[in-house]
Amino acid sequence: MTKNLSSHTSRSTLDEWLSYIESIHFTEIDMGLTRIKQVAESLPIDLSGTKVITVAGTNGKGTTCAFIENYLSNEKYSVAVYSSPHIETFNERLRINHVNVSDQSLIKAFEIIEKIRAEISLSYYEYTTLAALIIVSELKPDYLILEVGLGGRLDATNMVDCDVAVLTTIDLDHQAFLGDTREKIGFEKAGIMRESTYAVVGDAEPPISVLKHANTINAKLLCRDKQFSLTKNKINWSFSLNHNVYEKLNKPYIPIDNVATALTVLSLLDVTINSDKINAVIELTKVAGRTELFVKDCDVILDVGHNPQAARYLAQQLKDMNYSKVFAVVGMLADKDITNALLPLKNNVSVWYLGDLQVSRGATAQQLSEKLNLSTESVNCFDNVTQAFKMASSVASPKDLILVYGSFYTVAEIRRLLV
Repeated sequence: MTKNLSSHTSRSTLDEWLSYIESIHFTEIDMGLTRIKQVAESLPIDLSGTKVITVAGTNGKGTTCAFIENYLSNEKYSVAVYSSPHIETFNERLRINHVNVSDQSLIKAFEIIEKIRAEISLSYYEYTTLAALIIVSELKPDYLILEVGLGGRLDATNMVDCDVAVLTTIDLDHQAFLGDTREKIGFEKAGIMRESTYAVVGDAEPPISVLKHANTINAKLLCRDKQFSLTKNKINWSFSLNHNVYEKLNKPYIPIDNVATALTVLSLLDVTINSDKINAVIELTKVAGRTELFVKDCDVILDVGHNPQAARYLAQQLKDMNYSKVFAVVGMLADKDITNALLPLKNNVSVWYLGDLQVSRGATAQQLSEKLNLSTESVNCFDNVTQAFKMASSVASPKDLILVYGSFYTVAEIRRLLV
């Protein structure tokens, strides 16, 4: 069912189109492939000649995609990456050879979809996914990397059959849509796998549902600590795949686990892998909002982590850092597992600076504070995360760290102050 809005209203800018697309479907998240496939059948979408890598997972999707993208680019292949959400501009959601898609390309694709969809209601994500696929079909890159938005089985990106399916990690997040256990969530994410096709699982302890589904469809499965593994030491690390070992690898800016998963994917493609090439791409791969470091009056780390697994990773990272004090600036969505996204960092953070998130689903600073249940001296509440960050900055010394995390919205707001 669509809202009573005219599809003939004049729209000349990308912002106007995005506002329109946001208004034509009643539900922000409406999972399922029926509507999008129905519209796609009449659109100029043809990915033949392009190899597709689909990446799902609770955390680590963006960094895994970025490493694969950078390695393929270094090997002189053309690469498109579709991801969401964006941090600063919508155009970030589709990049071709590291260049964000232009407003005009998006508008042209939107116009095509609008003529075809008739009375079929599409969600914002479905509409924009179709636009990305139209643009990629026209450009015909060697590779298309699709980052799954939510889950996998019913995500709009899953209308495309992939050549390699990738599951980074499986943990609790989006339980209202995916289920309240790792087994249920794992089944949803495993839905991107295809019969007799390669599937790479980066989670060291994948749910049984993932392995069972892979076995049922006869997927060619490569699992962490079975077909591939990594070994860390104080100076560097090594990666093992079957009987090949790549040693003296530099510490990456992104999680090592995701580099190992990406390397396993790359081993299935038409590329040569060696330690020198790996280290070159490690040096290249820095991803906005993923443990992203800014050196200001004191160090500032931005991270879009917003679930318990991401918080546990951040806590582990902080243990290896030698800061005098850590000030946490946090804003979160109210429908997240706030308690378990805050508590893993409770012993690492000296003082919390909590801000209201100024979006419809945003939690208030007071709600976050109640979940932390700390003394008033350790928690400060603000009307927005910008105020929270500025106050933390005013008291931090050069030996301190300000950690900004909790949401893409939080990182986007603070990143604009830093870049």
